[in-house]
Order: sequence, then structure tokens, then C-alpha cells
Amino acid sequence: MTVYFIGAGPGDPELLTLKAARLIGECPVCLYAGSLVPPEVVACAPAGARVLDTAPMTLDETHAEIVAAHSKGQDVARVHSGDPSLYGAIAEQIRRLKADGIAYQVIPGVPAYAAAAAALGQELTIPQVAQSIILTRMSMKSTAMPAGETLENFARTGATLAIHLGIRALREIERQLIPAYGADCPVAVAYRVGWPDQQLIRGTLSDIREKVRQAKITRTALILVGPGLSEAHGFPDSALYDAARPHVLRPRAATGAGVR
Repeated sequence: MTVYFIGAGPGDPELLTLKAARLIGECPVCLYAGSLVPPEVVACAPAGARVLDTAPMTLDETHAEIVAAHSKGQDVARVHSGDPSLYGAIAEQIRRLKADGIAYQVIPGVPAYAAAAAALGQELTIPQVAQSIILTRMSMKSTAMPAGETLENFARTGATLAIHLGIRALREIERQLIPAYGADCPVAVAYRVGWPDQQLIRGTLSDIREKVRQAKITRTALILVGPGLSEAHGFPDSALYDAARPHVLRPRAATGAGVR
């Protein structure tokens, strides 16, 4: 018996990996985080499977379901939103599985920041503008952030920030980021990416809070901040396909004008 922690991606059932869809379709027990994973994602569970929304359940209750499945030799599909390695709350589940000698595997999924970038139709790593992405969150009512992991510290890098659990803390985000990025720094808010009611809101650190308020978004959104989100052009082409820069798969630089 194995527990499969499965990344469901942002919500679009078509963004499940082939392996994720296969496992959900094979496991006789399916536990999914219904507040973030739509029922359509687990609709491929086999007929007669025990399918439970764990949103109203406690950690002990979900673990009890796994232990019961283990006693019957039944594999469990434990379905989480996005990618389980990012704010998936799987570490405490794995700790309990190890204590009880229950085998597990982690199946990756499309993370929220990647789905948001795709929905926005842009690359997040722009040559000579932004080459790093910092994934972080606001503490709000969640567990406290480790010392040193603050927006102010991250802002000093100038990197693109992907901020989870921060839609209700936009005033604080502005306060901490404007000194480093400037009031005109581009911001994008991605709400329920991959769901039918998806919304994408672009703005700046100075006006995004009002735009979000008007859209009445209060949860389930990712905030992207950084100069790399600018829709302005003018950055240099990447050296990856530069004819003047040979590499192991293109050993000789092109000599003709305009040849790529």
C-alpha cells in the first residue's frame, strides 16, 4: 500500500500530469483538498472509490483515513493543489506516515507561479532585468515566518517575488516593498488560475490594492511583484540562441549576417 501525494496543478484538470491522472484513476481511496482542488480534478477516480474532501477535516482525521486504507491494503491518492513541495502541508503528513511505517511517493504538479505566468502570457526571467524568482508567503493567520525571511530582505535582491497567502495583506506588502522597488513597480494578481472564474489583474505597487478591492478578491490568489513583469520592451535577446556565442550543441558561430 502506498500513499501518493499528488500535485493537481492550479485547478484545470487538463494540467494534471499523465502520472497524476493515472494514479487518481487507480487508487480506491482519494483524499483531496476541496478548497483548492476542484471536484473535476478527481472525477477520474475509479467507480466505488472512497473520495473525501479534506477541507473540513483535521490532520488527525485525514491520517485516520490513511491508516484505515493501509489496514485494507488500499492505495491512497492524496491530492493537493499546485505542487506538493510548495506550501502543500505534506511534511507533517509524511512525519506521521513514517512513524506508522506507511510507504509514500510524491508526484509533482504545476506550481501556482508557473500557471500564473502562463496565464499572463509571459516569461518571468527577463535578460538583464530579472533572473531570479523568490517564492514566499505572508504569515497572516498561518504559522510565523522564520527570522530573516521577510519581504524587506527579499526586496533587496530586486528579484521577482511570488507571494502566497498575501491578498489580504496588500497594504503591508506595499509598505515593505515600495522603498526597494518603487511605487510604479509592476504587480500581477492571479486569482484561481485554471478555474472557470479565473481573474488576472495587472497594476503597480501604488494601485494594485484598489484594483483588487474593486474586483472583490479576498482569497485564493497569488501576487507577483518585480520589474520583470513590465510589458515594456527593450531588454536584450538572450545569449542562448545568439549566433555569435557557440556552445556544445552549436560549436561554430554563424558567419553570415542575420544567420541564426
